[in-house]
Amino acid sequence: MRILTIVFAALIVLLQYPLWLGKGGWLRVWENDRQVKAQKESNARLRVRNDALDAEVRDLKQGYEAVEERARYELGMVKQDEIFFHVMEKTPVLKAPDPAAAPKR
Repeated sequence: MRILTIVFAALIVLLQYPLWLGKGGWLRVWENDRQVKAQKESNARLRVRNDALDAEVRDLKQGYEAVEERARYELGMVKQDEIFFHVMEKTPVLKAPDPAAAPKR
């Protein structure tokens, strides 16, 4: 009876091996599922980027406003007969410490 139990246990183990570790086993399915999720996230990020690039291309093809905006901000260009004012922010001037005002010891 003991040998029969050992034989049945060995058969069960042999039947379970392909289920867990075989070519189509659960471990491989879990790994593939993880890879699919990661690829879907990557595709979603790239889809957002592609949509933004597509909108920019359409703007550049359809009108001159997008071209003019790029020329102004990226290249610093101005229209003919246009006056350009560059307003700079005032930065505080750091003064050197006065040696006469230093506390005496």
